[in-house]
Formats: sequence, structure tokens, C-alpha cells
Amino acid sequence: MPYTPPPELAGLSLAEIAEQVADCKLPPIDQWDPPEDGDSKMRVAADGTWFHDGSPINRPAMVRAFASLLRREADGRYFLVTPHYKQSIAVDDAAFVAVDVKAEDDALVFRLNTDELVLAGPDNPLRAEGDPEAPAIYLAVRHGCEARLDRSTWLQLVEIALTQDEDLTVTSQGTKFPLVPE
Repeated sequence: MPYTPPPELAGLSLAEIAEQVADCKLPPIDQWDPPEDGDSKMRVAADGTWFHDGSPINRPAMVRAFASLLRREADGRYFLVTPHYKQSIAVDDAAFVAVDVKAEDDALVFRLNTDELVLAGPDNPLRAEGDPEAPAIYLAVRHGCEARLDRSTWLQLVEIALTQDEDLTVTSQGTKFPLVPE
């Protein structure tokens, strides 16, 4: 079945976004607990590029498939999880990259480099890390994994913050998030 990418984020209403998020069917990896079974020889670079055995994975469908099996354990290690295997994977910074954002009503919606849509809020909080002059903003995605906002998305979020408040914070689904690390 051919992959049809979702429409541009700017052209979607909040109701359409919520419907797409609800329709996203992911494997129930939180219910699987196979024993650790070695190294996948895979790595996610800081720019969101996936590698296997040192070579980039150039097929977006493969990246989306692997990303749907990714989780981060409480100890910070990342694994690709199936019902029978759990293989480690190296992640340089964050497992995903947020490449676009849209503000509508009381919601911030992010598009990831895997074409997934994530609504920021209590279940998917934003956090600011690093230097207050050049912060790194992260969005909780799922299963302990996060997305780091790329520069253009961060700049979009700053514009949104300046229209919402004077103290560089944004609000989504009733939750307020600072864009400057403490």
C-alpha cells in the first residue's frame, strides 16, 4: 500500500489534527517485555537521520516503521521492541525532530520528521534545556522518547510565544511551558 503523507500542518483544523492523531495506529510496544537480545547496529543522529551499520537509511517508510517500535527505558537506553526481541539502538540527542508547529485555539501541534502529529500538553510536555541564550526545546512524544525542535520550528514557537505572552512561554491544552531553561 503506498504511503500518502499527511497534508501540510497549516492547512489542517484542530479537529482534523485530533482525528489524525487518534487514527494513528502504533504497535502496543508498552505491553511487550521481551528479554534484551543484543545490538541493532542502528543509530539516530542528532539531525534525525537514521543509520544502520554506519549507512544512512534512505527509505522514509523504513524509518517510520522502526520509529514505531522505539522506546526509551527508565535508565535512558533506547530499544527497538517487538513481541519477541528487544535490541538496543543509539540515539545521539533525541529520537525525533519536530519540523513544524501550528498554534490553534489553546493547542500547539507539532509535525515530526516521521510525519507524525503530536499535540503538546500535559501528556506531551515541552521542556527547555541548555543555555538560556541558545536553548534546546524538546517535546515528549511517546514511550519515553522526545523530539528536539529544529531551528525553524523553534523560531516559529518563539513567534507564537511573543503573541501569547511577554515572558517567552507558550500554552497548549491548558499547560504553560517556558521556552528558556531555568
